[in-house]
Amino acid sequence: MKSKSTASLKASARRRGQGPVRRARAAAEPRQSQQNGRTHRRFAEIIDAAARVFAERGYHGAATQDIADVLGIRQASLYYYFSSKEEALELVCAHGVEGFVETGRAIAAGPGTAGERLAGLIRAHIAPLLDRSDYVKVFLTQRQFLPNESRRRVGKGSRNLEQIFQGVVRDGIANREFRPDADPRLTTLAILGMANWVSQWYGREQLSVERIGNEFVRLILSGTAVRENGVKRRR
Repeated sequence: MKSKSTASLKASARRRGQGPVRRARAAAEPRQSQQNGRTHRRFAEIIDAAARVFAERGYHGAATQDIADVLGIRQASLYYYFSSKEEALELVCAHGVEGFVETGRAIAAGPGTAGERLAGLIRAHIAPLLDRSDYVKVFLTQRQFLPNESRRRVGKGSRNLEQIFQGVVRDGIANREFRPDADPRLTTLAILGMANWVSQWYGREQLSVERIGNEFVRLILSGTAVRENGVKRRR
C-alpha cells in the first residue's frame, strides 16, 4: 500500500499538470461527492459572479467582498473555492477561453473551402458574446494583470487559436482562394482584433450576434479574395 505522503505528492503533481479550472474542480471532488454535486454547482455560480464583478469593475476596482455580495454569502466562504482575488481572476480567464480552441480545431479540420472554414471560425469566435460575454471581456481586458506564470497559462489558448486561424488563411493562399500577397499573420491579427473588440461595444448597438458575424465575414472575405482585373474572381 502506498504511503499517504507518496499519494499526496502524486496528487499534487497531477494538479500542477492541469489548468486552473480543472485544478479547482479536482480539489473539490471529495467534497462534491459528499454534498451530492452541490459543490460543483456552487463553484460555477461563484465563478460566474467573479466574471460579472471583474467585467463591471475591472481587476483593480473589484474586491472579493463584491463577489460575495453578488451571491449573498460571507466573504470567507469564497476561499473554499479559491485562495485569493488573483486566483479568482485566473479561473475566470481560463474559463473564458475554454471551448474556443476545441471548436476552432473542429471547424478548421472540417469540410468546406478555406473561405467557408474562415467564415465558420469568425462566427464561432463572436457567438459566445450571447452567453459568456463577461468571461470574454475579462479574458481580453484583465488577464494582463495576472503574474507572468498565470498569464502564460491562460494565454496558451489564445496563441493556439491564432495558429488555427493562421493555418486556414494559409490554406486559402495556397489554393489561390485568397490573395497571394496576403500576410497570414497580419490577416489573422486583423481578424481577431476586429472580432475581439466586439466585446467592448456589443449591447450598446442594436445588432444581433448573427448580423455582426455575417457582416464581419463579408468584410473579411471580400478583403482576402483573389481579384482579377479589379473584379472578385468567381469560384
